[in-house]
Amino acid sequence: MSITYLFRSIRTEFSKVCNIQYVQSLHTGCPLLAAEKELLLKLRKSTGYTFVNCKKALETFDNDIIQAETWLHEQAQKEGWSKASKLEGRRAKEGLIGLFVGGRAAVMVEVNCETDFVARNEKFQQLVKDVAFATMAHHHVKTDGRTGYMKSLLAAEDLSKLNLGDGASLADQMALAIGRLGENMSVRRAVTVGVPAGWFIGSYIHGGVAGQSDVAMGRYGALVVFQGGKDGAQGILGRKLGQHIVGEAPVSLGNMDDIPCGDAETRLLPQSFLPDPSRTVAQYLTEQGARVLDFVRFQCGEAISGCA
Repeated sequence: MSITYLFRSIRTEFSKVCNIQYVQSLHTGCPLLAAEKELLLKLRKSTGYTFVNCKKALETFDNDIIQAETWLHEQAQKEGWSKASKLEGRRAKEGLIGLFVGGRAAVMVEVNCETDFVARNEKFQQLVKDVAFATMAHHHVKTDGRTGYMKSLLAAEDLSKLNLGDGASLADQMALAIGRLGENMSVRRAVTVGVPAGWFIGSYIHGGVAGQSDVAMGRYGALVVFQGGKDGAQGILGRKLGQHIVGEAPVSLGNMDDIPCGDAETRLLPQSFLPDPSRTVAQYLTEQGARVLDFVRFQCGEAISGCA
């Protein structure tokens, strides 16, 4: 056998080995095909979990996205309950007030987290919506068949027992959110009001979150129940009263003929009206042919001392 033939044989075999190793290196270096990458991006977008966790879920269930998503939720909830237990003592003074008005009923809720960064997260804002809708559903069940003015204050322990539309409890949903976002959170309080025909509910949120239409969200919120007002203008009247209540923070209603006590005044009716300080709230209401019957003001993270 000539040396030339032997060299050619060795070079041919070496080329085969190199080609095999090159194919293997391509495979190990790019483990995700285009279809798999698309699934990964879809799962990441729909769940909000990390790429690492989404990739692990798809690998575990052979790219079955439905099973992968279910598994991710289960793991997040387990992790959330564990994290909730560990984070329980940490201060959660940030968050959002959520406000929803539907027909002759309204709810206002406070959901807390540790940082403003998480409060701006879409997953946290969805939690605020879930709490508001669950609270409204609870109101409708409790007040079915009843008439007149109805108002109910719900504390954290009451809210945690409420169920969402899919049967999960708010406590479970909270654990899921903690597992996703990694901060201590709490559903702190809520108020529901229902009014009879001829009464109106005004509302206002300050420091609002952009892009939220069904449930208004912000750092401050107010609900005000009133009668009267000029036809067709009750919405504007209710908003102005809500703005005043948020800005001036009254703690009681007072009477229409109360004498103002200056800047230290804490009764709503004798306070100088915020949009027009030349008049008191009582004087403005008289001009509008309206009467305030009740109000509630929430400030995120404030010390709870009762509602008006």
